[in-house]
Amino acid sequence: MTAPATGTGSAAGAKTGPGAGSAPVASPAPSAAVEHTAPSPTAERTTTPPTARRRGDGRVGPAGLAVTLTVLAALLLVSVTAGLAIGSVSVPPGQVWGIVTHALGADWVRPDWSGARETIVLDVRAPRVLLGAVAGAGLAVVGTALQALIRNPLAEPYLLGVSSGASLGAVVVIVFGVTLFGALSLSLAAFAGALGALLLVYATARTGGRITSSRLVLSGVAIAAVLTAVLDVVLLTTDRGNEARTVLAWTLGGLGGVNWASLWLPSTALLLGTGTLMVQARNLNLLLAGEEAATTMGLDVARFRARMFVLLSLVTGVLVAAAGPIGFVGLMLPHTVRLLVGGDHRRVLPTAALGGAVFLVWADIAARVVAAPMEIPVGVLTALCGGPFFLWLMRRDARRSAEGGGA
Repeated sequence: MTAPATGTGSAAGAKTGPGAGSAPVASPAPSAAVEHTAPSPTAERTTTPPTARRRGDGRVGPAGLAVTLTVLAALLLVSVTAGLAIGSVSVPPGQVWGIVTHALGADWVRPDWSGARETIVLDVRAPRVLLGAVAGAGLAVVGTALQALIRNPLAEPYLLGVSSGASLGAVVVIVFGVTLFGALSLSLAAFAGALGALLLVYATARTGGRITSSRLVLSGVAIAAVLTAVLDVVLLTTDRGNEARTVLAWTLGGLGGVNWASLWLPSTALLLGTGTLMVQARNLNLLLAGEEAATTMGLDVARFRARMFVLLSLVTGVLVAAAGPIGFVGLMLPHTVRLLVGGDHRRVLPTAALGGAVFLVWADIAARVVAAPMEIPVGVLTALCGGPFFLWLMRRDARRSAEGGGA
């Protein structure tokens, strides 16, 4: 039996009016201020985001996606090798992998390196490089999901105050020596802070029942400023000066000080978060058509969004507890990879994870060598890259909004 056709109710058709063709849409996460239209029956048979269907450019087929992921995986391997080799003591790449394979039990490798170099590679650099890959992948995935959930191309843990909330929770545990949950106390406190900040930003921006891009960003910036001020007060009033200085350096974001014993928790959070989001990729795609359209297609938007907020806060909290607040990775990488693979989250999520891992590993390498022997916090370098990108993104969206209004 054929479903009756609708004239203007298609989610895709609503985008093809006279104003839609005047400027290409670069982001698959339209502003929440856009009016929603009911989808046509044909829209129910696809989970590809409307933006991806409309663009045509930047989309690759299965073979192209496989090539993209393979290239990024190879680039990640090269990046990890560089991270293990580059530093105050340079280690040749061949010797790096000799040390690694020998530690894994390869008996065909003849150990012709010093014990000091083996310690540097295995105990100092390897946990740091792996944490950089895990944190970069996790932040990119969280940013991708937030942009779909909130339907805002500027959504990102750092800009929305989520990282600030996680930092405050972690600092309270560190400064006051809370050990109620043992080794998990730091991560649980960061998770609670991240979730509370995200819910507060969302509730503030939704005042009046409608979210706009400017209101969401302003709410995030304001709440992040308040939380940062509270964090500074906690640090200034503590009587443990040495510990306060260490925590203050940690709040700039950095990968130093990690060891193998503490690496399992962020790795588990990354796998759990990415796996769950991949399973929910279709629902993330539905949200790109609007809340009304997603509801029509059978998605309980409020319940789904609440579950995802908890998951993303958990991943962000664990990553911030391990590496400190590192900003703008979740903003830059999702937009960059969408240019390569389109807007379908089944493609964007794994691509963003690999791209984020590569980016943060190289950012950490730069942090170690740019001002050697002094080390720059990696969060400072990501902010130097992300700040101009954020301004460019705002300028581009404002220009296209003006062109669309004029049309």
